[in-house]
Amino acid sequence: MGGEAIWSGVGYWSHFGAAVVCAILATWVGSGRKLGAARKGACTALALTAAWALTAAAFTPLSFWALLAESARNLGWLFLLYRLFASDGRHTAIQPIRPVLFLLAFIEALQPALLLARWHMVAFTGMSGVVFQTEVILHLLVTVGALLLVHNLYVGASASHRGGMRWPAAALAALWVVDLNYYTVAYLSNGVSGELAALRGIVVACAAILLAVGVNRAGRGDLRFMPSRAVTFQTLSLFVIGSYLLLMVVIARSLTMIGGDLARLTQVGFLFTASVVALLWLPSERLRRWLKVTALKHLFQHRYDYRAEWLRLTRTIGRAGPEAPPLQERVVQALADITESPSGLLLLPGESGGMVLAARWKWPGIDVPAEAMDAKSAAFFSRGTFICDLDDIRAGANRHGEADAVPAWLVEEEEAWAMVPLQHYDRLTGLVVLTRPPVVRKLDWEDFDLLRVVGQQLASYMAEQAGQEALSEANRFDEFNRRIAFVMHDIKNLASQLSLLARNAEKHVEKPAFRADMLITLRNSADKLNTLLARLGRYGAHGGEKLQPLALDECVEHVVTRYAATYPVLLVEREACMVEAQREGLEQALVHLVQNAVDASQDNAPVFLRVKVDGLYGLVEIVDSGVGMSPDFIRSRLFKPFVSSKQGGFGIGAFEARELIAAMRGRLDVESREGLGTRFFLRLPRAGVPDLIDKLDSHKAEVA
Repeated sequence: MGGEAIWSGVGYWSHFGAAVVCAILATWVGSGRKLGAARKGACTALALTAAWALTAAAFTPLSFWALLAESARNLGWLFLLYRLFASDGRHTAIQPIRPVLFLLAFIEALQPALLLARWHMVAFTGMSGVVFQTEVILHLLVTVGALLLVHNLYVGASASHRGGMRWPAAALAALWVVDLNYYTVAYLSNGVSGELAALRGIVVACAAILLAVGVNRAGRGDLRFMPSRAVTFQTLSLFVIGSYLLLMVVIARSLTMIGGDLARLTQVGFLFTASVVALLWLPSERLRRWLKVTALKHLFQHRYDYRAEWLRLTRTIGRAGPEAPPLQERVVQALADITESPSGLLLLPGESGGMVLAARWKWPGIDVPAEAMDAKSAAFFSRGTFICDLDDIRAGANRHGEADAVPAWLVEEEEAWAMVPLQHYDRLTGLVVLTRPPVVRKLDWEDFDLLRVVGQQLASYMAEQAGQEALSEANRFDEFNRRIAFVMHDIKNLASQLSLLARNAEKHVEKPAFRADMLITLRNSADKLNTLLARLGRYGAHGGEKLQPLALDECVEHVVTRYAATYPVLLVEREACMVEAQREGLEQALVHLVQNAVDASQDNAPVFLRVKVDGLYGLVEIVDSGVGMSPDFIRSRLFKPFVSSKQGGFGIGAFEARELIAAMRGRLDVESREGLGTRFFLRLPRAGVPDLIDKLDSHKAEVA
């Protein structure tokens, strides 16, 4: 009795394990995007095999229900054999295949009737033995016929399909060779061996694995077991989960002491369902990340799969189309994917030599100053490809002077984790700030090497885009200049004609009243056209005019007065300040900025202006509560000519305002948040400061 109990346990566990394996493999095979003939047949066969193994575990392998499920399983494997012929196109070319398969399926379909007959003839020993012998003979016929078809499947396959047929054919051959031996022993001994019946589950599980792997790799040539990093991570996950499942099974077996077939069926069903669900869904994202870090530390010499990283980088940067995010965001994502950081920022060089925010990737909550990094700090990162670990700085490290270069707002932001410079030759094209990954770890030499190389590659992409934008802008300027030249030529000709007409009219006039009106009209038209020519001729030439001391507050008040009757533009703070400027150019720049603020505001929301003294500069703040602008728009479109967010706009206003202010040795900065509003900062040197700057520059030149 002890031996029977042992083999009963072996039969239970072998079939239960086969059920779990076949169910998971059926899910894996059936989850493909495109299910061909072979995959459909394999999915069906594996599902029926899982049902058979589960039934055998629940009711013992030799029970009535298990034998009935075995017939369904065999029909599923015959259906798979037919689908394999169909995938090669030989189910129509070779005529005997279909009748043979149908005959084998018919013979297998007789098994349920024979099982019922033997079930009712248990009391008649002689008749029951005859029915059993008939069952075994029919099983042998099916196995022999199936093995012949498997041989024909592989040998008759074309050279291009034989590689894909190798492993499925091996799985089918293994299954039916074991069945041939099993039923041969049963026929000779006039009975089924309980030991062989108990071990069939193991054989079926192995054949199912061969089949699933072969079907998924069909047409890819020889199969070599070369586990990738992903397979290693999944195997480690399965090991952890398997330990949990083993504990769960032991507890379930210990608690199930009720007895009876119903209790056994309930127990097996519970274990089967829990096992499949656990193996498919239990590993959480956090657990997988922890397992990945653990495997990288202890199982691999290198942390990264460089081929996979490079392919992912190429896919991320190479995305195109209207749905693709801007290149700046993709640059941040490409680096964040390497370290599994959930978000990041991109800082690009500004006009003052510092760094400004250019793009956010999944990090909308952080407040970034208008000048994210000053020129001195940017110069530190431009001297090399130093990757900064912000946690080291928070811990007090300062090996290369990085603690003085990192802005305070980044050190105070706990989510900020690493800073990666984007170096193109000897020029710093950008700086990426990455946030802390879910599983925090220390950056090591391999992280530094990979991030440095990828940063250089991303810098080349950004430099290429900048070159294309500059070329496109130069082409637009060239086209604009040609058009302006044509316009000026036409207007000049028209002005000459009108002037000639006015002179001729003076000589050939007949009616005095008409002559007077005509002369006035023609002379006014000529004056207007000549004035337009003069304005077009000196367009953009404000920088060549002499700068003079000017009351900045009075100039701003004069601009505010223009809008008094049309829109609420308010001067809320006024501090007397004399600056070096050119009045016409300054007023024109202020009008451009105020008009942009008015256009961006809604429902007559007021626009506020402030005039203050800011060290060596006079400062004008122009604040609105309009729709705001994104960092990408500010960096790449706001100060670009011929690019406008307004319907019918020329995109000249902001560009001209900045050029006018720069010509007066001033500076124009902007801060904006989408949905909140925009703030422009116009700075002009105070009276006497330009002369001081000139003296300092000349002194430096003499010393040099």
